[in-house]
Amino acid sequence: MITIEQLKDVMARTDALNRYLDIDSKRIQLEEEQLRTQAPDFWNDAKTAEAQMRKVRSLKNWIDGYEEVKTLADELALAFDFRKDDLVTDEEVDEAYAKALKAVEELELKNMLREEADEMDCVLKINSGAGGTESQDWASMLMRMYMRWAEANKYKLAISNLQEGDEAGIKTVTMQIEGAYAYGYLKGENGVHRLVRVSPFNAQGKRMTSFASVFVTPLVDDTIEIQINPANVSWDTFRSGGAGGQNVNKVESGVRLRYQYKDPYTGEEEEILIENTETRDQPKNKENAMRQLRSILYDKELQHRMAEQAKIEAGKKKIEWGSQIRSYVFDDRRVKDHRTNYQTSDVTGVMDGKIDGFIKAYLMEFSGKNTEM
Repeated sequence: MITIEQLKDVMARTDALNRYLDIDSKRIQLEEEQLRTQAPDFWNDAKTAEAQMRKVRSLKNWIDGYEEVKTLADELALAFDFRKDDLVTDEEVDEAYAKALKAVEELELKNMLREEADEMDCVLKINSGAGGTESQDWASMLMRMYMRWAEANKYKLAISNLQEGDEAGIKTVTMQIEGAYAYGYLKGENGVHRLVRVSPFNAQGKRMTSFASVFVTPLVDDTIEIQINPANVSWDTFRSGGAGGQNVNKVESGVRLRYQYKDPYTGEEEEILIENTETRDQPKNKENAMRQLRSILYDKELQHRMAEQAKIEAGKKKIEWGSQIRSYVFDDRRVKDHRTNYQTSDVTGVMDGKIDGFIKAYLMEFSGKNTEM
């Protein structure tokens, strides 16, 4: 059975969350924000109304999350007292402790997600590196890993673009992951992922190293103003490839968006290329491509703000989005994040989507330092 020190720890962390989250103020603010939604002309401006509803939902989620933690902590304290009179078993107390501790840790982790974009859905893109079939197979393994993670966390996932590899795996994939704090949890996956294994595609059974890059951007919607110059947008259409019935290769439903972007801060120019084959409806694919373009432009502005903040805040580690962030060494049964030094021997679990340990370590190392308690 748990000790009195473990019980005190849960109760103390629950009280601390009440202070950190300022729950009493959030309850007052929620009432005020809900009153605004009852105005007769509330829905006259759809964008403003939706932004207001998001604010209400966010406040309610924080309050509900804390109330769940408080309820489980109180139930644990009650069970601990009942055990003295043999009204509950040791196993029931331990079960109550496990539930309370899990809820506390989840809310503590969520408390680290305070940035404007953290609550948003996200776009996750994987590109295979140099190395042909081996790297393309590695990219497909990463795609499966993130799909399993999204499934386990009950997030909605849609593939908006997929290019198969030459012999196996994939060259690139773009996925939209929708759910509460999807971007906040996955933003730390940005960077180069390195695989070391005995390659099944090498006849000599040599140990090989492969790379794949992961890019995560917040998925913005129409309620966020992003300036796009129509003169810099051009479109190509093409026939979607792959299996999909008799019509899939006959209609040019796939779209390719090219946007000539000029960085407003540096003056550097680049072409942003987005392909979308998500549906057989070309207008729908164009709409999805434009949404991804807005997300990319939003992320560029977000990265600029982060860079400026990093210059001001002394002593804070600089995060290089394009650097190698994690190594997956199959032979040694080790997956290690080079930014946080968090590692695990459960390689199979990680490849099945169990990456919450890496996510938590990243947020504690970086996002936690940006959070004002």
